[in-house]
Amino acid sequence: MIETFREQVRAAAAHGGKLRIRGGGTKDWYGQAFAGEVLDTRAHTGIVDYEPTELVITARCGTPLAEIEAVLAQQNQMLAFEPPHFGSVATPCATFGGAIAAGLSGPRRASGGALRDFVLGAQLMDGKGEVLRFGGQVMKNVAGYDVSRLLAGSLGTLGLILEASVKVLPRPFAETTLRFEMGEIDAIRKLNEWGGQPLPISASCWHAGVLALRLSGAQAAVDAAVRSLGGQVMPDCAAFWADVREQRHAFFTGEGDGNAALWRLSVPATTGAIVLKGEQLIEWGGAQRWLRAHSGDAEAIRRTVAASGGHATLFRGGDKGVGVFQPLAPAVARIHERLKASFDPAHIFNPGRMY
Repeated sequence: MIETFREQVRAAAAHGGKLRIRGGGTKDWYGQAFAGEVLDTRAHTGIVDYEPTELVITARCGTPLAEIEAVLAQQNQMLAFEPPHFGSVATPCATFGGAIAAGLSGPRRASGGALRDFVLGAQLMDGKGEVLRFGGQVMKNVAGYDVSRLLAGSLGTLGLILEASVKVLPRPFAETTLRFEMGEIDAIRKLNEWGGQPLPISASCWHAGVLALRLSGAQAAVDAAVRSLGGQVMPDCAAFWADVREQRHAFFTGEGDGNAALWRLSVPATTGAIVLKGEQLIEWGGAQRWLRAHSGDAEAIRRTVAASGGHATLFRGGDKGVGVFQPLAPAVARIHERLKASFDPAHIFNPGRMY
């Protein structure tokens, strides 16, 4: 497959063509509009190396994400960053490479870390058709720039991720979710208060006056936290968190204004209630807020969020003409341009997908 990819890349570079890197297509809607001939990664599949005792798995870009998670589950291990699939429940088709390129993390992000924190190494095909290798399969790897983590969230704009190595973690022995009825301000205050205590909190979600708090770890630690915090134990909590991760929760799927867009607001966890028109859901201990609002309010949304020290992304729906991602500062934009020119001098990969 690598030779097939190389021929397609070099042909595009030679004739001024553009390539749209695509795996399962479960995140086609994310980012700016895409363009170019499809470079399908799904045939480049398979787990290259997995040693459970080393807590590292290496797989090719087209490997189904569900396959990787199933193999890890057999060893009672997991991808700690809980990447969303955003595919059909009946026929999951999200790929490993697509998860790395999107760089999205799920509910466990605040306690476990972001996807890019777990990327140890990567193999990349650049705009000249050359295969480059970065990082390795260990946490301590300081030779040169950490390009492998730079690829996380790059949306395929720097090149074709052929394979990647990521650190995995053991599954917690016990998990319980508690439910509390409280308003937004109280929820933010409580999340920050609890965040400063030695509690095994692994996820949080506030919406419509209800705060859900997931506890994960040793059975004794979870039981002690339940006694300390109170609240009501939520049944079938695994399904609840899966719905939050995959955006099947009522907040994301509920009927409402058909013109509403979904915004992702990243702010300091201590930020109080953000006063904006629209419905909100709060995750990650207060650091991630989801907002359903008119995309025409983009300027007001970004101005308000910036005043809190954060940034706003037009995550799904709405008018992408306002810009999906927060505009970059001039100095940062120049760094992006130089990186793009270094890896993809002919600008053939996913043109305009980010900015």
